[in-house]
Amino acid sequence: MTVKDLSVRTLKKDGVDYICITDIARQKNAVEPKDVVKNWMRQKNTLEYLGLWERLNNPLFKGVEFDSLLNEAGSNSFTMSPTRWVDLASATGSLTKNSTGGGA
Repeated sequence: MTVKDLSVRTLKKDGVDYICITDIARQKNAVEPKDVVKNWMRQKNTLEYLGLWERLNNPLFKGVEFDSLLNEAGSNSFTMSPTRWVDLASATGSLTKNSTGGGA
């Protein structure tokens, strides 16, 4: 897929399409796109959106764990990454794939 002349990788797993947010983040910081993703994910409104999607689509979503994350979101000491999100909340709307140059 191409967005604003930038190639964005896609991945299909179990019939679900995923886009690589790391590729999108490269527009803002080509050297450390993972930092852009982490900063985006630590915002309260981002977690509210991700949490709502999971509540609607994921019966295994850990709502109690999510609530404690949401209470911390936005504070200076709060950090979040895609891997941490998937691990702590049993999130299925995000797929993490470690590779050189960013995941898909």
